[in-house]
Amino acid sequence: MTEHRRPHILITGAAGALAQQVIEQLRDTCDLVAVDFREQVYLGDDIPSYCIDFNKRVFEDLFRRYQFDGVIHMGRIMSSQLTRMRRYNANVLGTQKLLDLSHKYGIKRVVVLSTFHVYGAVAYNPALIDEAAPLKSAGLSADLIDSVELENLANIYLWRYPELNITILRPCNIVGPGVRNTISTLLASERAPVLAGFSPMMQFIHIDDMADAIVLAYKTSTRGVYNVAPQDWVAYQHALKLCGCKRIQVPSIPPMVPKMILGTLKLKSFPSYLMAFFKYPVVIDGRAFANEFGFEPKRPLKEIFRFLSGE
Repeated sequence: MTEHRRPHILITGAAGALAQQVIEQLRDTCDLVAVDFREQVYLGDDIPSYCIDFNKRVFEDLFRRYQFDGVIHMGRIMSSQLTRMRRYNANVLGTQKLLDLSHKYGIKRVVVLSTFHVYGAVAYNPALIDEAAPLKSAGLSADLIDSVELENLANIYLWRYPELNITILRPCNIVGPGVRNTISTLLASERAPVLAGFSPMMQFIHIDDMADAIVLAYKTSTRGVYNVAPQDWVAYQHALKLCGCKRIQVPSIPPMVPKMILGTLKLKSFPSYLMAFFKYPVVIDGRAFANEFGFEPKRPLKEIFRFLSGE
């Protein structure tokens, strides 16, 4: 009698806190291989870990060696991390290589992590943005072109190769322990800039809940594109207040003034495209994912802000 084979899963973006949460949830039931474009991370003797450029030939060797059943792609490089060309190579060309290899080697399940930023922040966004809304951000900022193209690629493969069973997730702001994005940095700071006259509604999901959502999506095998967000939101300036963060009023024009003040506040990075997200609301409708996958976040806003305030 042959022993039951555990699922073999490739997880990208392994250096990130979210990927490591997902790995912790899956390691007892699956054989995992972790890769990252930026650095190699040690995840225990039971999980092989590699620092690999997806566009190099050695990346294909992993597919031959481990015979993956599925892929969870969380390796999107944020705009503050690399130059625009290197980011494009990693996010777009690297994702295309990953999906080509997934098709070539008969992968049966692919989950791709995107971002709600692809919708773009504009004054006339609807109150709730559903998955059918156009992705406007590529026309608003060159820094988000690669994020939109990554999504477009995943969508092409979703329909061209249905056997890959691709699910694309667009989460709202992810916050929590280990998360190093800009919004988490601001909310956890003693003081943070706000654009004078603006306090857009924002949504937040705890990293633990987002990890739950990714694992649930992988195990459910439902194809499609889904927003991931709780059904509550809060004004940005009120969120800062709840986190015990002092608000620094910044004029929204001319554009150079906020950048100078941000430099004064010694923020290491503040992508210019985010300025619009601190002016206009981008509130996404997460009901389709909640209904299809039976998902409900366990950590309310109160718990999220308690952590960010350091209580």
